Amino acid sequence: MAKRKTLTVEGRILYLTEDGGALESQLYAAENLGFDAKRELINNISTDEITPGWVCYYYDETLAEYCLVGLRGGLVKKDAIKGGGFGVIVSGISKGCGSSRETAPFSELKAGVQLVIAASIEKIYGQNCQNIGLLTSTDFGLIARIEAGEEIPIAEFTKGMDPISAAIVEHGGLFAYNQARLSGEETPPKIATGERAMTLCEKIIAARAIADAQTGATGIPAVEPGDALFVRTDVRFSHEYVTPMAESLFKMGLGEEAAVKDPASVFTFRDHLTFLDRVMPEAHIKMGLREQAASLATVQADFASRQGLRLYGEVQRAGKDAGSEGICHNIVIEDLALPGQLVLGTDSHTCMAGALGCFAFGVGSTDMANAWFTKDVRVRVPETARVELSGTLPDGVAAKDLMLYLLSDEFFKSGEGIGKVLEFGGPGVTGMGLDERATLTNMAVEAGSFTGIIEADETVVEYLVEMRQMDAEDVRQRIVRADPGAQYCKRFEIDLSNLCSMVATPGDPRNGIPFTDLEAEVKIDIAYAGSCTGGKKADMDMYASVVRRARDAGRELAPGVRCYIQFGSQRIRDYAETMGYVQLFEDAGIELIDPSCGACIKAGPGVSENKEQVTISAINRNFPGRSGPGQVYLASPYLVVASAFLGRIGVPAEIGTSS
Repeated sequence: MAKRKTLTVEGRILYLTEDGGALESQLYAAENLGFDAKRELINNISTDEITPGWVCYYYDETLAEYCLVGLRGGLVKKDAIKGGGFGVIVSGISKGCGSSRETAPFSELKAGVQLVIAASIEKIYGQNCQNIGLLTSTDFGLIARIEAGEEIPIAEFTKGMDPISAAIVEHGGLFAYNQARLSGEETPPKIATGERAMTLCEKIIAARAIADAQTGATGIPAVEPGDALFVRTDVRFSHEYVTPMAESLFKMGLGEEAAVKDPASVFTFRDHLTFLDRVMPEAHIKMGLREQAASLATVQADFASRQGLRLYGEVQRAGKDAGSEGICHNIVIEDLALPGQLVLGTDSHTCMAGALGCFAFGVGSTDMANAWFTKDVRVRVPETARVELSGTLPDGVAAKDLMLYLLSDEFFKSGEGIGKVLEFGGPGVTGMGLDERATLTNMAVEAGSFTGIIEADETVVEYLVEMRQMDAEDVRQRIVRADPGAQYCKRFEIDLSNLCSMVATPGDPRNGIPFTDLEAEVKIDIAYAGSCTGGKKADMDMYASVVRRARDAGRELAPGVRCYIQFGSQRIRDYAETMGYVQLFEDAGIELIDPSCGACIKAGPGVSENKEQVTISAINRNFPGRSGPGQVYLASPYLVVASAFLGRIGVPAEIGTSS
């Protein structure tokens, strides 16, 4: 396939503007707006808004029909983008934040969009665009040239890119590039970086770098930010939401008989849509979405069987369905990842495994399909921001509060944090248990970051010895440490003892404010305690401490409030049973849910049913529509359950004396 040299846009320019009337006139009255630098464009458009969860039950060109139907305001209807003749979509900062779902840019591409222009573009979304041939730019100066009918050189869209990304864009996508790479037509550039002090992620990348594509040898002396290369993966995993699309691309790009390389290091999960039947709206059932969603698990199971892959599936307890074996991110920490490894997953929260001291990050379907075949993935070495923590968290304050505080910093709200690594360190981290560390790395992606990582220590050693019966010295030998003198693009120094309970107001995890700054009493309808972020053992401890406090104070769940606690894995449920928490929670009237992603992605009990409902949630993101049509506030496990007893957002201290 010849490289692309120029772009001539066919179609109209759609401005995703905060002015609903102007948006509707473009969509339904064929009005073409001229460029206006003063026009207020929509910021932080998440992939959940481009293709809401239910749209992702499709994994073919049907996606084009539902492009952007989840956009806030509900103005974009079925076929509005596809039928509108739009060749360019323009929006504000942080386009494509949130989930790594490749369905989002794929829906835009198949709806006829050739180019996405935004003030800033999120890392995974941008890479997915490159992989499928959808052009992106942050240069608003291109608009006038497009309006004038100018033929735009492809070089305009590769400015600032590393050589590999630029070549992928020129070839029109990752599959075409890889065909050229495997045939010898394209050769990734040699890394000439000399020895230097490196950060945690830089050291892992250098150790996993493909040094010789022919022999498969890995390891080079050093890397630095901006270097582009392919790196060897240790763990690759996907879940039923994404596996079918990745398999379709796998066969399309590599042939019907293509085989997964080293299947023992590839894992699949049935964990996202386990309880979808319990909450699917009647309208979606009439659309045939129940059958469409169910087919995802069937397609994945068949693929795993044919390729010889481990499938973490559904389980039974006492002869009854008991959900999934676990959410992929919890299982990766429990069973799979190790310090110093490179972990690749088709989910943006893959970064959670960074709590073990490994380089873990999420990718889209195309990257995974290629990694299945080559066992490597492309990386542009990211810059790293160091988060130095000291002190100890006050009683009733958790790692979730730290992350909501950090995310509210202008560095992340402005988009400056996009693509950076968050490396957490200092005595404040070493004083935390592994579960709380996992909350930090899990939510690094909410900052737009590449990943989060924490240097492994004896806490990790003890965990792996207990959980996997590993030899302690073997674990220690795997630990990677940042070099003294490593360079960081930004440093944050936070004294944990100064933190307070935080709340992220609806719309974005970066909307964090101190709980005491809420302008008015916020009554709630739902308290949801679960997800990979809020369904760990330490989270269960926090929930239990609040429930005991309420019990001892003679409190019951507030009238009209439904409280849910969902476990992240079967092992976590077992822990809750052993600790007596299950009985404690049930006695308090809390509804317990077996392991699954569930309400976090609008696919299980705990979702809102209408716009008026208010939820306080322990999940990691609260983008519009993410967990239903209602308003979602994010908070720590302490606040979530305390609020269920208070009937409004509040802290445990308001309940009464502790036991």
